[in-house]
Amino acid sequence: MLFSEVYGSYYHVLSELLERAVRGELTKEAMYTIIREKGFQESILTIPQHLNDESWPLLKKNFTTPLKHPPTMPLTTLQKRWLKTLLSDPRIRLFAPSMDGLEDVEPLYPQDAIVYYDRYGDGDPYEDGCYIAHFQTVLQALRERRWLRIHFSGRDGIPHCWNCVPYKLEYSQKDDKFRLITGNSRSVLTINMARITDCALLELCTDEEYRPKTLRKDTLVLEVTDERNTLERCMLHFSHLEKTTQRIDEKRYLLTLQYERDDETELLIRVLSFGPTIKVISPMHFKKKLRRRIEKQMDLRTQK
Repeated sequence: MLFSEVYGSYYHVLSELLERAVRGELTKEAMYTIIREKGFQESILTIPQHLNDESWPLLKKNFTTPLKHPPTMPLTTLQKRWLKTLLSDPRIRLFAPSMDGLEDVEPLYPQDAIVYYDRYGDGDPYEDGCYIAHFQTVLQALRERRWLRIHFSGRDGIPHCWNCVPYKLEYSQKDDKFRLITGNSRSVLTINMARITDCALLELCTDEEYRPKTLRKDTLVLEVTDERNTLERCMLHFSHLEKTTQRIDEKRYLLTLQYERDDETELLIRVLSFGPTIKVISPMHFKKKLRRRIEKQMDLRTQK
């Protein structure tokens, strides 16, 4: 219920109406426009009625108000404690949010009260000083549209240097990692934030240079047999992907996923974790890679 978009909507609509009225800028047309834009469909019927018949004694017939000052919506102690809890999250602190007004507030609950299931344990080092500095440099480059020079280690451990335009940051809840989507005139590259060893701001990029590239995407079609709650687990595992589901019969479903080619290895591992309850229908290159991984695992077992 805290900060509820539904239950808080009326307060925000009325706050803007009364603020306009205090300044002497409210008209009938402006009132209906604000209610349509910030309220719900039924708000246009309820709010004007309560204001016109003065069952809410906030607005006069001539669209003035008895209030002398614009209304404020101060936070309750419970809301402040909830905010302090959120802002105590090391991932949120990477964005350097303001703690003004919350200095003497106790969090509603500590961070170790939250237990995460079905998530990898090697997440990014959010409280490491170098990681924080790199993250905030990347944020500045994103906000100001600046070129970046990034030094990072590849998957094979080989160091690389990349001059690029940063386009966006992505967060994987499953991996508990941030990654940066970057590009230049030659290609697009996705870099895990934890792999960055150094980064520096360069010059501002021009409108011509700032052209976010489209990442290579592919479509994975799976046949899911709903045993041991497989369908629900699939929805959770692949919740970050665009998907459609089609029922074949009482136990089988066709699940279509849109994924980025750079994530294909991770996706292979996730599909394998479901065992025989999932069958890959397409694409063919994905099926071949899956088959090679299974054969490799069988060879390892034989050697043991």
